[in-house]
Formats: sequence, C-alpha cells, structure tokens
Amino acid sequence: MKNIDSHSHVRGESIYLDDIPLVEGTLFACVFDSPIAHGKIKSIDTSEAEKCDGVVRVITAKDLIGENQIGGIVPDEPLLADGEVHFCGQPIAIVVATSEELARKAAKKITAEIEPLEVVTDPRVAAANSDLIVPPKTFVLGDTAAAFMDCEFVFEGRTEQNGQEHLYIETQGAYAVPMENGGLKVYSSTQGPTAVQRAVCRVTALPMHKVEVDVQRLGGGFGGKEDQANAWAAICAVATQLTKKPVKYALHRMEDMRMTGKRHPYSSDYKIGLDKNLKIVAYEATFYQNAGAACDLSPPVLERTLFHCTNSYYIPNVTATAYCCRTNLPPNTAFRGFGGPQGMFVIESAIAHAAEKFGVSASEIQRRNLIDDGDEFPYGQKAESEAITSWTQADEKYDLAALQKEADDFNANSKYFKKGVAVMPVCFGISFTKTPMNQARSLVHVYTDGSVAVSTGAVEMGQGVNTKIAQVAATVFGIDVADVKVHTTNTLRIANTSPTAASAAADLNGKATQLACDTIRNRLFEVAKELVEAASINDLSVRDGFVFRNDEKTSLTWASLVMEAHLQRVNLSEHAHYATPGIHFDWTNAKGHPFAYHVYGTAIVGVTVDCLRGRYEVDYVKCCHDFGTSMNTAVDLGQIEGGIVQGIGWMTMEEVVYDADGRLRSNALSTYKVPDIYSVPKEIDVLQLETSRNNLAIFNSKAVGEPPLMYGIGAYFAIRNAIKSFTDRSPGFDCPFTPEKVLLNLYPDES
Repeated sequence: MKNIDSHSHVRGESIYLDDIPLVEGTLFACVFDSPIAHGKIKSIDTSEAEKCDGVVRVITAKDLIGENQIGGIVPDEPLLADGEVHFCGQPIAIVVATSEELARKAAKKITAEIEPLEVVTDPRVAAANSDLIVPPKTFVLGDTAAAFMDCEFVFEGRTEQNGQEHLYIETQGAYAVPMENGGLKVYSSTQGPTAVQRAVCRVTALPMHKVEVDVQRLGGGFGGKEDQANAWAAICAVATQLTKKPVKYALHRMEDMRMTGKRHPYSSDYKIGLDKNLKIVAYEATFYQNAGAACDLSPPVLERTLFHCTNSYYIPNVTATAYCCRTNLPPNTAFRGFGGPQGMFVIESAIAHAAEKFGVSASEIQRRNLIDDGDEFPYGQKAESEAITSWTQADEKYDLAALQKEADDFNANSKYFKKGVAVMPVCFGISFTKTPMNQARSLVHVYTDGSVAVSTGAVEMGQGVNTKIAQVAATVFGIDVADVKVHTTNTLRIANTSPTAASAAADLNGKATQLACDTIRNRLFEVAKELVEAASINDLSVRDGFVFRNDEKTSLTWASLVMEAHLQRVNLSEHAHYATPGIHFDWTNAKGHPFAYHVYGTAIVGVTVDCLRGRYEVDYVKCCHDFGTSMNTAVDLGQIEGGIVQGIGWMTMEEVVYDADGRLRSNALSTYKVPDIYSVPKEIDVLQLETSRNNLAIFNSKAVGEPPLMYGIGAYFAIRNAIKSFTDRSPGFDCPFTPEKVLLNLYPDES
C-alpha cells in the first residue's frame, strides 16, 4: 500500500503550517536575539522599533503574564533572556507587527547593551569547570578494573563527533489564535503537542484545558521539533495573549539555523581490552556531551548514549560514564537516534583501533563479539538477539569476502583512487527510556455510512505513521483503507500525548488504535451474530465490504451492519489506551528492562576515495535489516533509505562550525553541506531479515525510524580504510570526514 499522503504531496495540496488560512487581523512576530554568546544585559532599547510602521507591540520578559520559563526537565531556559544571555541567537524581545516584513524590519532597530562574559564552547572545558546540567550517569557491568588486568591487549584513544543540523524542509513555526473565555488555539509545527501545550500554559498562566494545540503534519522533524518547537509556540501565544489578536511566526531558514540546537556533539575517551582470540573482555568509555546553554532534552539523550554504548556486542565488563556539559551554544536537542549513534561511534572506533594493532580487519573483531540470546546488556536487559542472524544473512547475500577482495584488487592497481569497505552492525532499543512515556491513546469513530475517523497522539512528519494507523483500522475492520481518515493531532481529542519520537509512535498509537477498533468490531459482531445466525462472534469477519460467517460470504454489508448497530443504540465510538507491557528501569542501580524490543541489522558499506582531491563517493550500502514482519514495506524502505543517507551525511559532509565566540559560521546552505542526489550511495540494497521471532511491535512490524541512520557510520570507517590503503598512517577518530579532513589525512606531512 502506498503512503496515503502521496497524492496530495505531489500535487502540492497537503496542508502545512504556512498553508493554514489566516484569520482576519492576524499579526506577525519576529524576535530580536542575542548577538553574543554570553553576557550580562545592561539595557534593552526598543524605542526605535516601537516607532516603526505597523508595529503593534514590543514584548520583553517583564511583560509576560506567566512564568518566563520553558525548560521541561530542568527549569533553566527562559523564553526571553532576562539578566543574562547564554548563547548567540537567544530570544530577548518579540516584535509584533501587521506584516512579517515590518516585524523583521523593526526587530533590527532594537539594541541591547550586553557586558561580555567568558564563552565556553568545549564540553571538556565545561566539565573541568564542573558546569554540568545534571550529575554524571554511569552504567556498570562486571568489573572492568579487574578485567583489564587480565587482558592480553589494552588500547586507549579519543574520539570527536560533531553535531548535525536537522534541516527539516519546513522551518520552526506556530500560529496562535485567541478563543472565547481567554482560551488559545495554537497551530504548531511540533512533534510534541502536549509539550507545546505545557510550555504555552506556563508562560501564559493558563490551565491546560484552555489551550488547544493542533498539528496537521510537519515538513520533517528528525527530533528537532520534539522540544524546540515549544519556544516559537510560546512566543506566539504570549503575543496573542497580550494583543488579543492572532499571531503567526514562521522562522526564515537562517534564523532557524542560528537560533535552534543541533544533534549533540560529543568528545569521548575509550579503553578496550581483548584476549588473544579477539574477544572483547573489558570496555570503558567516558562521554562528554555538549549540551549547549540549557537542558532541553540533553539528559535523556545522554542516557541513550549509555544504553547503546556497546552497540551490537556482548562485553562482560563495561563501565560507561557520561557528562552533560553546559556550554554557550544553542541548547542541543533530540536528533534521529537520540544519542545512540554517538555511543555506537565510540565503540566502533575502539574496535577499529584494536583491529589495526592486531593487523586484522575490524570485521573480524565485530563478528566474534556479536551479542547472542541471553547475553546481558550493560543496563541489565537480556538480549533476544538477531545480531548474528543479520550478519550471517548479509554475508550470505552480499559476500563480504568477495567485496573486500574486489576493493583490494582495485587498490593494488590504482594509484590515486582507493576503495574502502566497512561493516556496520546495529542494535537499537525501541521504547522511551523514561517508562511513563510509553503510553498512547486513540479515539475511533465509525460513522453510520461505514466510514471511519481516527485520532491519535502520533504526528505525521513524512515518516508514514498516518498510513500505518489507517492500515491498522482498515485491517481490524476488514474495510478498504480509503474508508479510513486519520485526523489532525489535537490535544482536545487526545490528551497527555507522548511526543512522536523514539521510533515508538506507530507502535504506541497503532496498538491503541487496534484496541479501540477491536472493541467496536466486537460490538458490531454481537449485532451481526443475530442477523446472520452465527454461533459466536469468533465465526465472523468482514472482507471487501461484506460480513463473512465461517469464511462464507453473507448478504450483510459492512455499511448495513453499522447502520443497524446505530439503530440498536450500539456505541460506535471508542477511546482506547495502550501502555507497553513489561518495561521498567531503575536509575538507582541503573538496571532494568527499558526496551520493548531491539532492532538489529548489518550493513556493508563501500566507498571510493579520490586521493588527489580528497573527494569520495559511496559506492554501495548493502544491508540486512530487521523489519520484524513489515506491514508496509514501501514506507519502511523509504525510511531505511532516508536514514542511511542522513547518517552518511552526519559522518561525512555535514559540518557544524561555531567560532570561539560561539557564533554559528555554517549558518546557510552555502556553508552547511547536506547529501544531494549526486552524493547519495550509488546503490542501496536492503535485504529483509528472515525471522519468525514475535515482538511487541504493532502487527509484529518493527519500528524503522531511527535504526537505519546508524548504518551511515559504516561510511566513515570505509573512507578511513580507503585512506589507510594510500598512506601508512592511521587517521584519528574525528567525524565528520569532510573532504578537507580526508586531504589532511592523505598528506599529513604537508598539512
């Protein structure tokens, strides 16, 4: 089945925030943001802005009716800077005017006297200053100190990982409309409608039942709109509350890049110990996370780094510690993978380091240490593993040895072009690691003509979640998916939503939809049982619009059954709740069973490096991926391909650059490069893992949003292997591997 939005997308008919018709009298907002990264605000002069044509009001922190705070986990993020600024781009004042152009023009007239303070951009410096957002967290399995003493080989090193710009097609934005009795309706480009609702309530001092948040769809999110959408919705809400007029604010691209956080950069240390059989005996890692100036989602991102610090490997002795470091950069935030890729990169670097010292391929160490059924993760959960299976099936299909030989033969006969091959196994846990967030609700209505409406807490952002939810309803009722409409995500229809994140939206909201549909279907079948003289409702089904009794078609149609049930005053609506069973985690001992299941996979990545220019091409990504039992292969393949390319972009060309003063230098698409059609892999081949293992996914169809991104890490190590075939020096572990860095590693003596 195709994505249900395909038709409207390609015709330009899909509705996004900027497509919502404006209410008469709508005003437009623009913020004046801090020009420096850290300083004391001595004064703010808004007088010239207030004189500008079309300006209705200029708002500063003192004007807020509610609390000047939008921090969710830690209350450390004011909506508008007050007293101090902590990053370049921090909002200081809001200009509200009759047009977008006039608001932006007036914002440029605001001036602020700010006394500069020390700017810190390095997380290791922040850690040395004890400037941590939350206390450090540690996972321990076994006894690494004792284990290292018994290891025959021990290697230590350091890695550096840069951030990544989300670069969603649709920038951040919101539109607030005043409602009667002091209420607000907020249209927001957000992955977390309830998070927006809470933030708006906080700054306006309104109770939650007076704030309605509605989301039609997003033009991409990738985690960047999980919490960071809150500020822009709150800005519009405050402006609406104070002016009594609708207010809209949609950021320009360069505003969005300058003022919003990215994927967290990390600086990390590792220590790995092996025996003579290449078995990893002990592993220690220390992660310095660059959180930026405020908490945002940094602590849970940090936690997931720990959860994935050993990737697909079983290591009996592990100590991993992570520091959440406060710096003077925009607060960094969720990004596809949510800290997991950062943890995986470090263990893969440690393995590559050890492999070089042993004189073997990294794949030898990877293969010998794959986690198996019953092995324990550092956080206490026992594996139900497909790691070995996915590696074996990938090798059988693609023949790793043959691919490596092909690269070796090419390199032996090519002086200035070199090929590299690397393997990237992936193990990624599915669930929010904060257990209470693993719940969802679904409201299902069956109308008297037989059509069905579904409302859930899931937000459609291009990943196809609405398609899967429509499929759930159509499958349970046995009707055509065209008869199902998935409506906007709205906090009045579905309250207390978890964000659409953690690759869990289809599972949580799909399961809730399944429960609601099951309940309605059973009510309908009680009516049908009498009409078709069935012995039990278990003898009934619906296919192609007709009721079947014991697989025999009857004359009773679905539409007739629904109408008859209505005439008999049977409830044709249901609001169902689903909470993932069996998951738990206790941070007092850092042990538990946090994930409903894991997604496994193995990718083989091949590249060609131009050793004169430092350029490279990704020749292929061949992977065996654990879909479970895919309920929509087309949607899942799209997610896998997109994730792979986004992961490769992070590992290769996407370089976020801040200067020493905390100013973003890669602030436009001319200075920040993302993969285009010419830089994506020439070939992406995806093999569906063959497995009969059951899981807690909806219809056994495993989550596919985040895990494929990690395959992109293989591109980094493939490039590194190609470089090593040209020079006898080994590059350090510093991503992204831009063409400039490739050149510096190809000719280190000339740099």
